[in-house]
Amino acid sequence: MVSERSLAVLRVIVQDYVATSEPVGSKSIVDRHAFGVSSATIRNDMAQLEEDGLIAAPHTSSGRVPTDKGYRVFVDQLTELRPLSSAQRNAIEAFLGESSDLDEVLRRTVRLLSQLTNQVALAQYPSFGTARVRHVELVGLGPHRVMTVLITDTGRVDQRTVESAAGDDTELLARLRERFNASLGGSALADAAILLRQLADTLEPDDRPLAAPLIASVAEQVAATRQDRLVMAGAANLARTERDFSGSIYPVLEAIEEQVTILRLFGEMDLDADGVAARIGRENADYGLGETSVLATGYAAPGGTVARLGVLGPTRMDYSGNMVAVRAVARYLSRLLGDDELR
Repeated sequence: MVSERSLAVLRVIVQDYVATSEPVGSKSIVDRHAFGVSSATIRNDMAQLEEDGLIAAPHTSSGRVPTDKGYRVFVDQLTELRPLSSAQRNAIEAFLGESSDLDEVLRRTVRLLSQLTNQVALAQYPSFGTARVRHVELVGLGPHRVMTVLITDTGRVDQRTVESAAGDDTELLARLRERFNASLGGSALADAAILLRQLADTLEPDDRPLAAPLIASVAEQVAATRQDRLVMAGAANLARTERDFSGSIYPVLEAIEEQVTILRLFGEMDLDADGVAARIGRENADYGLGETSVLATGYAAPGGTVARLGVLGPTRMDYSGNMVAVRAVARYLSRLLGDDELR
């Protein structure tokens, strides 16, 4: 049974090791922290922690470092999530408040979160299984080019440029725009592909060849919008912490780039009472991420959907600070996505 003082010793070992990346010894604990006991007593506490598998000696060092199990106890029992300062909250609001649509706000969100935590930041796009088409816009860009714009009720805006002879025919574009929106407006994305095929059959024979590339473009946009995917930032932070990995960081980078691995992991993470989930070290081994920790929470998107936002980095990370940052950014993101300007 680990005593209260031993848990307090574990807390400072985690905090000091995260701050310095150097193994922590009993003398440094006595010198830095006011335990009011001798080095010999601290060594006894550390021996108990080591026996319980919460700390370990790297190589022949006299200091100790936390194990995955030690980090887990720290996160579950010793972490205190304190609110961000007013200055930090104002910085989040100012940075994210400049966004105009879902894509932009998620890009800004991961950039901000990676800067706040010095980790890889990951945001899952909201599930579009229940999303609906809000509007389709067709914009002529010249004699042979048209921009197709798909807007959903979740705030997603997707635009593409397609080669089409309808580019300078404003009457035709207006006619097709009206038909697109009459057919697709308010429909679920899951039904949009079928409706687009039906739309092609209802057009005037002379319009069909010119409309075909536009229908194909919107169909591709519908398919892409329905896919689960991530937006991320801060991969360079892994390179700066490369020495925290015993092997190469490339498998971690590959897992991030594949996205499906992170999406599966996000799907299995259950939030705790503070609304944050943590998967530490070997808990992620089945995903090829056995030397990383992943912190995540949920954010509410338009339409009542919930998606994940989080960070990934080495097990030697500032769990308390990162969990606070993830939770605070997610809460602001939820409020921001409820703004009519983003819908």
